[in-house]
Amino acid sequence: MKILLTGSTGFVGKHISTCLGQREIYDLSCAVRKPGSCAFGREIVTGDLNAATDLNSALEGVNVVIHAAARAHIMNGGAVDPLSEYRRVNVDGTLNLARQAAGAGVQRFIFVSSVKVNGELSNERKPFSPSDAPAPEDAYGVSKWEAEQGLKAIAKETGMEVVIVRPPLVYGPGVKGNFASMVKLVRKGVPLPLGSIRNKRSLVAVDNLVDFIVTCIDHPAAANQVFMVSDGEDISTSELLRELGKAMGKPARLVPVPAGLLRLGATVLGKRAVAHRVLGSLQVDISDAKALLGWKPPVSLQEGLRRCFTSENGF
Repeated sequence: MKILLTGSTGFVGKHISTCLGQREIYDLSCAVRKPGSCAFGREIVTGDLNAATDLNSALEGVNVVIHAAARAHIMNGGAVDPLSEYRRVNVDGTLNLARQAAGAGVQRFIFVSSVKVNGELSNERKPFSPSDAPAPEDAYGVSKWEAEQGLKAIAKETGMEVVIVRPPLVYGPGVKGNFASMVKLVRKGVPLPLGSIRNKRSLVAVDNLVDFIVTCIDHPAAANQVFMVSDGEDISTSELLRELGKAMGKPARLVPVPAGLLRLGATVLGKRAVAHRVLGSLQVDISDAKALLGWKPPVSLQEGLRRCFTSENGF
Protein backbone atom coordinates (compact mmCIF):
# COMPACT_ATOMS: atom_id res chain seq x y z
CA MET A 1 0.00 0.00 0.00
CA LYS A 2 1.37 3.38 -1.03
CA ILE A 3 1.05 6.14 1.57
CA LEU A 4 1.85 9.85 1.41
CA LEU A 5 2.57 11.49 4.77
CA THR A 6 2.69 15.22 5.36
CA GLY A 7 4.20 16.76 8.48
CA SER A 8 6.85 14.05 8.82
CA THR A 9 9.28 16.48 10.47
CA GLY A 10 6.85 17.39 13.26
CA PHE A 11 6.57 15.61 16.59
CA VAL A 12 3.65 13.36 15.64
CA GLY A 13 4.74 13.03 12.01
CA LYS A 14 8.19 11.74 12.98
CA HIS A 15 6.62 8.95 14.99
CA ILE A 16 4.23 8.08 12.16
CA SER A 17 7.05 7.96 9.61
CA THR A 18 9.19 5.80 11.91
CA CYS A 19 6.35 3.35 12.43
CA LEU A 20 5.33 3.08 8.77
CA GLY A 21 8.87 3.24 7.42
CA GLN A 22 9.80 0.12 9.37
CA ARG A 23 6.90 -1.95 8.02
CA GLU A 24 7.45 -3.58 4.65
CA ILE A 25 3.75 -3.62 3.80
CA TYR A 26 3.78 0.17 3.39
CA ASP A 27 5.43 2.09 0.57
CA LEU A 28 5.92 5.41 2.36
CA SER A 29 6.54 8.80 0.78
CA CYS A 30 6.95 11.98 2.82
CA ALA A 31 6.05 15.41 1.46
CA VAL A 32 8.60 17.84 2.91
CA ARG A 33 9.38 21.54 2.58
CA LYS A 34 13.13 21.16 2.09
CA PRO A 35 15.54 18.36 1.09
CA GLY A 36 17.17 16.15 3.69
CA SER A 37 14.46 16.40 6.35
CA CYS A 38 12.84 12.98 5.96
CA ALA A 39 14.13 10.22 8.27
CA PHE A 40 12.06 7.36 6.81
CA GLY A 41 10.40 6.77 3.47
CA ARG A 42 10.87 8.36 0.07
CA GLU A 43 11.36 12.11 0.31
CA ILE A 44 9.33 14.35 -2.02
CA VAL A 45 10.12 18.05 -1.78
CA THR A 46 6.92 20.07 -2.23
CA GLY A 47 7.76 23.31 -0.45
CA ASP A 48 5.30 25.14 1.76
CA LEU A 49 1.75 23.83 1.96
CA ASN A 50 -0.80 26.36 0.79
CA ALA A 51 -3.60 26.85 -1.74
CA ALA A 52 -1.15 26.97 -4.67
CA THR A 53 1.10 23.99 -3.85
CA ASP A 54 1.28 21.46 -6.69
CA LEU A 55 1.24 17.96 -5.17
CA ASN A 56 0.16 15.95 -8.18
CA SER A 57 3.52 14.23 -8.68
CA ALA A 58 3.69 13.32 -4.98
CA LEU A 59 0.20 11.79 -5.18
CA GLU A 60 0.82 9.54 -8.16
CA GLY A 61 -0.22 5.98 -7.29
CA VAL A 62 -0.95 6.86 -3.64
CA ASN A 63 -3.68 4.86 -1.87
CA VAL A 64 -3.83 6.76 1.43
CA VAL A 65 -2.83 10.26 2.51
CA ILE A 66 -2.04 10.89 6.18
CA HIS A 67 -2.15 14.64 6.66
CA ALA A 68 -0.30 15.56 9.86
CA ALA A 69 1.16 18.88 8.67
CA ALA A 70 -0.34 21.99 10.26
CA ARG A 71 0.46 25.43 11.54
CA ALA A 72 0.12 25.10 15.30
CA HIS A 73 1.76 28.37 16.36
CA ILE A 74 2.01 31.91 15.03
CA MET A 75 5.64 32.85 15.52
CA ASN A 76 4.84 36.55 15.23
CA GLY A 77 2.68 37.17 18.29
CA GLY A 78 1.71 40.57 16.89
CA ALA A 79 0.12 39.21 13.73
CA VAL A 80 -2.74 41.52 12.71
CA ASP A 81 -4.98 38.61 11.68
CA PRO A 82 -3.81 35.31 13.23
CA LEU A 83 -6.82 33.41 11.83
CA SER A 84 -5.79 34.22 8.26
CA GLU A 85 -2.30 32.88 9.03
CA TYR A 86 -3.74 29.60 10.34
CA ARG A 87 -6.17 29.35 7.43
CA ARG A 88 -3.40 29.64 4.86
CA VAL A 89 -1.96 26.28 5.89
CA ASN A 90 -4.60 24.49 7.95
CA VAL A 91 -7.56 25.23 5.69
CA ASP A 92 -6.35 26.32 2.23
CA GLY A 93 -3.36 23.99 2.21
CA THR A 94 -5.36 21.04 3.53
CA LEU A 95 -8.23 21.40 1.08
CA ASN A 96 -5.87 21.96 -1.85
CA LEU A 97 -4.11 18.70 -0.96
CA ALA A 98 -7.42 16.88 -0.55
CA ARG A 99 -8.79 18.04 -3.93
CA GLN A 100 -5.61 16.94 -5.68
CA ALA A 101 -5.68 13.64 -3.77
CA ALA A 102 -9.25 12.95 -4.88
CA GLY A 103 -8.31 13.82 -8.45
CA ALA A 104 -5.37 11.40 -8.30
CA GLY A 105 -7.60 8.54 -7.17
CA VAL A 106 -6.53 8.42 -3.52
CA GLN A 107 -8.91 6.14 -1.66
CA ARG A 108 -8.63 7.51 1.87
CA PHE A 109 -7.53 10.80 3.44
CA ILE A 110 -6.69 10.74 7.17
CA PHE A 111 -6.71 14.18 8.77
CA VAL A 112 -5.03 14.83 12.12
CA SER A 113 -7.29 17.50 13.58
CA SER A 114 -7.57 18.62 17.22
CA VAL A 115 -9.82 18.40 20.26
CA LYS A 116 -9.82 22.21 20.09
CA VAL A 117 -12.57 21.82 17.49
CA ASN A 118 -14.81 20.74 20.37
CA GLY A 119 -13.65 23.50 22.71
CA GLU A 120 -11.22 24.24 25.51
CA LEU A 121 -13.06 22.82 28.54
CA SER A 122 -15.44 19.90 28.86
CA ASN A 123 -18.23 19.29 31.36
CA GLU A 124 -16.89 16.96 34.06
CA ARG A 125 -20.00 14.80 33.67
CA LYS A 126 -19.85 14.68 29.86
CA PRO A 127 -16.58 14.22 27.98
CA PHE A 128 -16.30 15.59 24.45
CA SER A 129 -17.53 13.24 21.73
CA PRO A 130 -17.45 13.41 17.91
CA SER A 131 -21.19 14.13 17.81
CA ASP A 132 -20.99 17.26 19.98
CA ALA A 133 -21.60 20.62 18.36
CA PRO A 134 -18.18 22.13 17.58
CA ALA A 135 -17.23 25.12 19.71
CA PRO A 136 -13.65 26.17 18.87
CA GLU A 137 -12.47 29.17 20.87
CA ASP A 138 -9.15 30.12 19.28
CA ALA A 139 -7.93 30.70 15.74
CA TYR A 140 -6.16 27.33 15.57
CA GLY A 141 -9.32 25.45 16.58
CA VAL A 142 -11.42 27.46 14.11
CA SER A 143 -9.02 26.65 11.28
CA LYS A 144 -9.14 22.93 12.08
CA TRP A 145 -12.95 22.99 12.16
CA GLU A 146 -13.13 24.80 8.82
CA ALA A 147 -10.75 22.23 7.33
CA GLU A 148 -12.93 19.39 8.63
CA GLN A 149 -16.02 20.91 7.02
CA GLY A 150 -14.21 21.33 3.71
CA LEU A 151 -12.93 17.76 3.79
CA LYS A 152 -16.41 16.38 4.39
CA ALA A 153 -17.69 18.35 1.39
CA ILE A 154 -14.88 16.99 -0.80
CA ALA A 155 -15.61 13.44 0.37
CA LYS A 156 -19.27 13.87 -0.53
CA GLU A 157 -18.46 15.32 -3.94
CA THR A 158 -15.73 12.87 -4.96
CA GLY A 159 -16.26 9.64 -3.03
CA MET A 160 -12.79 9.80 -1.46
CA GLU A 161 -13.04 8.49 2.10
CA VAL A 162 -12.10 10.93 4.86
CA VAL A 163 -11.14 9.99 8.42
CA ILE A 164 -10.86 12.79 11.00
CA VAL A 165 -8.90 12.24 14.23
CA ARG A 166 -9.14 14.73 17.10
CA PRO A 167 -6.43 14.12 19.71
CA PRO A 168 -6.09 16.03 22.99
CA LEU A 169 -2.62 16.87 24.36
CA VAL A 170 -0.10 14.49 22.76
CA TYR A 171 2.93 13.56 24.85
CA GLY A 172 5.98 11.43 24.33
CA PRO A 173 9.78 11.49 24.19
CA GLY A 174 11.03 14.94 23.22
CA VAL A 175 7.65 16.69 23.02
CA LYS A 176 7.77 20.42 23.56
CA GLY A 177 5.23 22.96 24.86
CA ASN A 178 3.26 22.71 28.09
CA PHE A 179 4.16 19.09 28.75
CA ALA A 180 7.88 19.85 28.51
CA SER A 181 7.40 22.78 30.88
CA MET A 182 5.83 20.48 33.48
CA VAL A 183 8.71 18.03 33.13
CA LYS A 184 11.22 20.83 33.69
CA LEU A 185 9.44 22.10 36.82
CA VAL A 186 9.20 18.66 38.41
CA ARG A 187 12.81 17.86 37.55
CA LYS A 188 14.00 21.09 39.18
CA GLY A 189 11.98 20.33 42.31
CA VAL A 190 10.02 23.59 42.09
CA PRO A 191 7.17 23.68 44.65
CA LEU A 192 3.90 23.84 42.72
CA PRO A 193 0.60 25.07 44.26
CA LEU A 194 -1.41 22.33 42.57
CA GLY A 195 -1.81 19.70 45.26
CA SER A 196 -5.58 20.28 45.59
CA ILE A 197 -6.53 20.18 41.90
CA ARG A 198 -9.17 17.54 41.16
CA ASN A 199 -9.87 18.20 37.48
CA LYS A 200 -9.85 15.52 34.78
CA ARG A 201 -7.77 15.70 31.60
CA SER A 202 -7.51 13.27 28.71
CA LEU A 203 -4.05 12.81 27.21
CA VAL A 204 -2.73 10.58 24.45
CA ALA A 205 0.70 9.00 24.28
CA VAL A 206 2.20 9.49 20.84
CA ASP A 207 2.54 5.70 20.51
CA ASN A 208 -1.21 5.32 21.06
CA LEU A 209 -2.03 8.07 18.58
CA VAL A 210 0.20 6.51 15.93
CA ASP A 211 -1.30 3.08 16.56
CA PHE A 212 -4.78 4.53 16.09
CA ILE A 213 -3.82 6.31 12.86
CA VAL A 214 -2.32 3.09 11.51
CA THR A 215 -5.55 1.28 12.40
CA CYS A 216 -7.46 3.88 10.35
CA ILE A 217 -5.35 3.29 7.23
CA ASP A 218 -7.40 0.36 6.01
CA HIS A 219 -10.14 -0.38 8.54
CA PRO A 220 -13.43 -0.41 6.59
CA ALA A 221 -15.43 1.06 9.48
CA ALA A 222 -13.19 4.13 9.72
CA ALA A 223 -14.42 5.56 6.43
CA ASN A 224 -15.98 9.03 6.76
CA GLN A 225 -15.88 8.99 10.56
CA VAL A 226 -14.71 11.47 13.19
CA PHE A 227 -12.87 9.98 16.15
CA MET A 228 -11.64 11.16 19.52
CA VAL A 229 -8.51 9.37 20.71
CA SER A 230 -6.79 9.19 24.10
CA ASP A 231 -5.06 6.84 26.52
CA GLY A 232 -8.46 6.02 28.00
CA GLU A 233 -7.22 7.00 31.48
CA ASP A 234 -8.21 10.52 32.50
CA ILE A 235 -6.07 12.16 35.15
CA SER A 236 -5.98 15.34 37.23
CA THR A 237 -3.16 17.85 36.93
CA SER A 238 -1.90 16.96 40.39
CA GLU A 239 -1.99 13.23 39.57
CA LEU A 240 -0.16 13.86 36.30
CA LEU A 241 2.62 15.74 38.09
CA ARG A 242 2.98 12.91 40.62
CA GLU A 243 3.11 10.31 37.83
CA LEU A 244 5.72 12.37 36.00
CA GLY A 245 7.77 12.42 39.16
CA LYS A 246 7.53 8.64 39.49
CA ALA A 247 8.50 8.18 35.83
CA MET A 248 11.66 10.27 36.20
CA GLY A 249 12.46 9.06 39.72
CA LYS A 250 11.98 12.48 41.29
CA PRO A 251 8.97 13.24 43.51
CA ALA A 252 6.77 16.18 42.55
CA ARG A 253 6.63 18.87 45.25
CA LEU A 254 2.96 19.83 45.39
CA VAL A 255 1.47 22.40 47.75
CA PRO A 256 -2.33 22.28 48.36
CA VAL A 257 -3.85 25.63 47.36
CA PRO A 258 -7.59 26.01 46.66
CA ALA A 259 -8.42 26.09 42.95
CA GLY A 260 -10.55 29.22 43.39
CA LEU A 261 -7.62 31.14 44.78
CA LEU A 262 -5.42 30.00 41.90
CA ARG A 263 -8.03 31.12 39.37
CA LEU A 264 -8.26 34.52 41.02
CA GLY A 265 -4.50 34.94 40.96
CA ALA A 266 -4.33 33.87 37.30
CA THR A 267 -7.03 36.41 36.38
CA VAL A 268 -5.18 39.22 38.16
CA LEU A 269 -1.97 38.29 36.32
CA GLY A 270 -3.68 38.01 32.94
CA LYS A 271 -3.09 34.23 32.78
CA ARG A 272 -6.66 32.95 32.53
CA ALA A 273 -5.84 30.75 29.53
CA VAL A 274 -3.05 29.08 31.49
CA ALA A 275 -5.42 28.55 34.42
CA HIS A 276 -7.95 26.87 32.10
CA ARG A 277 -5.33 24.36 30.95
CA VAL A 278 -3.99 23.64 34.42
CA LEU A 279 -7.18 23.78 36.51
CA GLY A 280 -10.00 22.95 34.08
CA SER A 281 -11.21 19.61 32.76
CA LEU A 282 -10.91 18.40 29.19
CA GLN A 283 -12.02 14.82 28.67
CA VAL A 284 -12.76 12.94 25.46
CA ASP A 285 -14.96 9.91 24.85
CA ILE A 286 -13.20 7.21 22.82
CA SER A 287 -16.09 4.73 22.86
CA ASP A 288 -16.68 5.17 19.10
CA ALA A 289 -13.07 4.26 18.37
CA LYS A 290 -13.41 1.15 20.51
CA ALA A 291 -16.82 0.09 19.21
CA LEU A 292 -16.37 0.77 15.49
CA LEU A 293 -12.73 -0.22 15.09
CA GLY A 294 -12.23 -2.65 17.97
CA TRP A 295 -9.33 -0.43 19.02
CA LYS A 296 -7.92 -0.01 22.49
CA PRO A 297 -4.82 1.94 23.53
CA PRO A 298 -1.86 -0.47 23.49
CA VAL A 299 0.16 1.68 25.91
CA SER A 300 -1.02 2.64 29.40
CA LEU A 301 -0.64 6.22 30.60
CA GLN A 302 1.99 5.12 33.11
CA GLU A 303 3.97 3.30 30.44
CA GLY A 304 3.62 6.25 28.08
CA LEU A 305 5.08 8.55 30.72
CA ARG A 306 7.89 6.11 31.46
CA ARG A 307 8.86 6.03 27.79
CA CYS A 308 9.32 9.80 27.90
CA PHE A 309 12.44 9.24 30.00
CA THR A 310 13.74 5.87 28.75
CA SER A 311 13.69 6.54 25.00
CA GLU A 312 16.91 7.66 23.31
CA ASN A 313 14.98 10.76 22.17
CA GLY A 314 13.50 11.39 25.62
CA PHE A 315 13.90 14.20 28.09
